Amino acid sequence: MSGVWVFKNGVFRLVENPSSEQGQRRRKVLVHLPTGQVVSSYCSLERILNGLGWERYYGGDPELFQFHKHSSIDLISLPKDFAKFNSIHMYDIVVKNPNVFHVRDV
Repeated sequence: MSGVWVFKNGVFRLVENPSSEQGQRRRKVLVHLPTGQVVSSYCSLERILNGLGWERYYGGDPELFQFHKHSSIDLISLPKDFAKFNSIHMYDIVVKNPNVFHVRDV
C-alpha cells in the first residue's frame, strides 16, 4: 500500500493520490490506439466511429451528439459541446469499442 498519511480534524487516514486530494485533478484524453492520436474534436471522433460501424443517431435529446451501431443495442451519447466531453464519456466509448480506444492522463 502506498500513499501519504494525512491528519485532518483529529483523524489519520491514508491518501493514495495526494494531488487529487488537493483539488489538482489530472486531465484525461481519449486516444485512438491504432493511430496513437488523441481525439481532439467530435469531427475526428465521428470519422473513427464511422469506420467502426457506428452511425449518427438523430433522435431524442437535441443537446446530445449520439451514435448507434446496427449490430448492437449500444448507444453512445455525448454532450453537444466538446468542452463538456469528460472521462465518463471517454470510458463509455472505450467499453463499447474494446482494443480501439484508451483513456490516458495528460
